Amino acid sequence: MKLAGASGTLGLAVLAAIVSPFAMADDLGWYRGLNIGQSRARIDDARITSSLLGAGSTTTSINEEDRGTGFKVLGGYKFNRNFALEGGYFDPGKYGFAATTVPAGTLSGSIQLRGLNLDAIGVVPITERFSAFGRAGLNYADARDSFTGTGLVNVFNPNSSKRDTNYKLGLGLQYDFTESLGMRFEAERYRINEAVGSRGEIDLFSVGLIYRFGARTPGLAPRATRLFQPD
Repeated sequence: MKLAGASGTLGLAVLAAIVSPFAMADDLGWYRGLNIGQSRARIDDARITSSLLGAGSTTTSINEEDRGTGFKVLGGYKFNRNFALEGGYFDPGKYGFAATTVPAGTLSGSIQLRGLNLDAIGVVPITERFSAFGRAGLNYADARDSFTGTGLVNVFNPNSSKRDTNYKLGLGLQYDFTESLGMRFEAERYRINEAVGSRGEIDLFSVGLIYRFGARTPGLAPRATRLFQPD
């Protein structure tokens, strides 16, 4: 019986030594973070051209301001080493265009976006500190458009706004400096509805920091200090 007990204890010690590195890497719990980077918008040139043509003007050129600085503030909960839920506030920046027309005139427009998002995140650990992840979720965006016209281009509704819910997708990499602090590199796509009725997409390429607090990190199994029972 003593030999059987010793064998069982030794087996548990070996199993603990095998699984403990994976358990330590399984950092669970709440986290928060901040990302900042460059955003790119897809401006619907065809819709602009069509709208001007319907008003009796032919578009000769369109100059786009389709890049800006965006950021997001986030918070989430990691349920296990492969799944988390994350929500936050995003601001991808401001975009615009200037269209030149014949008869002589111009139409200028800009859009400002802000919103909230909720994502499901799947995580694939690569090493103890390095992981890849993908996200899919919803964004609720507030789009505010403004337009001005010159020459023979008349604008009848210079300001408009719209709030709507659409999807968002993303991919990223994360490196953990410590159990509490990590860095992310992300690429995300937000589908949005502009206030004038057209749909577009905004891509955000960002880098950020993640801080885990109140994490529940499974600890090491107790070490077997005695392999044999005393006589």
